[in-house]
Amino acid sequence: MYQLQYKTTSKGAASSVWKSELAPHPSVSSTFKRSLDIVGSLVGLMILSLIYIPIAIAIKIDSPGPVFFTQERYGLQGRKFYIRKFRSMVSDAENLKSLVQNEADGLFFKNTNDFRVTKLGRFLRSTSLDELPQFWNVLVGEMSLVGTRPPTHDEVVRYTERHWQRLKVKPGLTGEWQVNGRSQIKDFEAVVDLDLLYQKKWYPFYDVLLIVRTIYTILARVGAC
Repeated sequence: MYQLQYKTTSKGAASSVWKSELAPHPSVSSTFKRSLDIVGSLVGLMILSLIYIPIAIAIKIDSPGPVFFTQERYGLQGRKFYIRKFRSMVSDAENLKSLVQNEADGLFFKNTNDFRVTKLGRFLRSTSLDELPQFWNVLVGEMSLVGTRPPTHDEVVRYTERHWQRLKVKPGLTGEWQVNGRSQIKDFEAVVDLDLLYQKKWYPFYDVLLIVRTIYTILARVGAC
């Protein structure tokens, strides 16, 4: 059902091409969910437009480097897309990753006291302000307000069939993981369990419930790192 193929580019480098016959979850075709995404993303982008300049200036003062961090992620049925976040780490963070111990179990990477995270970056992460640019991904349909945590290439190349089930829905700005532990969840299989639970429990207004719970989680700083 799931296959990772390799083909050679003009420069001779191997590039990954994901192919999946995974049937989309009913939420993908929900008009209500898509309407909610459009309205929510427009509100989010309006908020972003109001605070972009202060945050951008603060990032530049706090640490040299770009305002945004751009990363390749994988979404519905393994489709590749790119997310942008306000940069919360030093600009050469990827080169320093080998110096940081992974405190998570499984296919993702977490460290509570990652020295690469800037002082401002910790504030942006704990308040989820670093995520605001992703409202654009929601508006264009690459993401949803509510869904799974969007995985990186390092994760999906090691996926089993069970893990692939996560990608039956669009990746989300929030989801079950956000309201049930947030950054305190350090077991990848627990994240998968929560993603699959979302698919099992989903109905259109369930997204509204999770959004309300997410707002409370952020304001109360529940599970923030």
